[in-house]
Amino acid sequence: MRNQRMAVGVLALLVLAACGTEKGAGEGSGSVRTGQRLTGVHWEVDSVTAGGRRTEAPDGAHVVIDTKGRATGNFGCNHFTAETRTDGDTITVRRATTTQMGCEKNVERFERAMSRAFSGELTAAVTGRDLTLTTAAGDSIALTSRPPAPLTGITWTVTSLVSGPTASSLPAGTERTARLSFGKDGSVRGTLGCNSFRGNATVTGSTVTFGRLDGTKMMCPDPRMTLERTLLAMLDGRVTYRVDHRALSLTAANGEGLGATAQAPGE
Repeated sequence: MRNQRMAVGVLALLVLAACGTEKGAGEGSGSVRTGQRLTGVHWEVDSVTAGGRRTEAPDGAHVVIDTKGRATGNFGCNHFTAETRTDGDTITVRRATTTQMGCEKNVERFERAMSRAFSGELTAAVTGRDLTLTTAAGDSIALTSRPPAPLTGITWTVTSLVSGPTASSLPAGTERTARLSFGKDGSVRGTLGCNSFRGNATVTGSTVTFGRLDGTKMMCPDPRMTLERTLLAMLDGRVTYRVDHRALSLTAANGEGLGATAQAPGE
């Protein structure tokens, strides 16, 4: 069946054969198992290793390849599309195009490394929930599949600020200090960089309407205090929300907004 699918060019399943003697489940062989799906999976980018140097991916970087070979995703700030073709455990990526959003310098450096690695012929190896794509030069991309996240019932960690077409990282020293959780009962709670808060948030369609947010009254040094004031101004009244797998965006009518990622259990 695998050869038949490859013959007609359908990217339904990428079956990667195990190398060497196949071990049973739970034996920890580390070899690629048969029956692993590559297409139709949301692969979060963990890191890129280029020239022997490993760089962790920004939150939100991901790759999805559909059954027709169209790859879409995010390099860390900008979105991309590309054409792919598979032949056994080889994926050929070509004709990639990206958006041109302004990004932080460190994110731009990662995007350049990611776009160079995610190009041409790549060898794919799947082990459990992990995928490794390796170039002929030995550079590699490490990815992991994770389930989609609902809006409610989990913790969202704020990772970026958005102003119109420009996304920026949080100020140095405030990373992972702002978090919020939406309850199924219409509540919202969390911390925005300094003080903890709680209040009401009504979800209707693609919008969230924030009511009054009450919180503690501590004074914190900048930039944490400045970040908190910025986020409080955004979480005022009605905003548009979008959940893309495990990424959340909240955008006010004036174009100001934030990006957040779902916090994994134990983080």
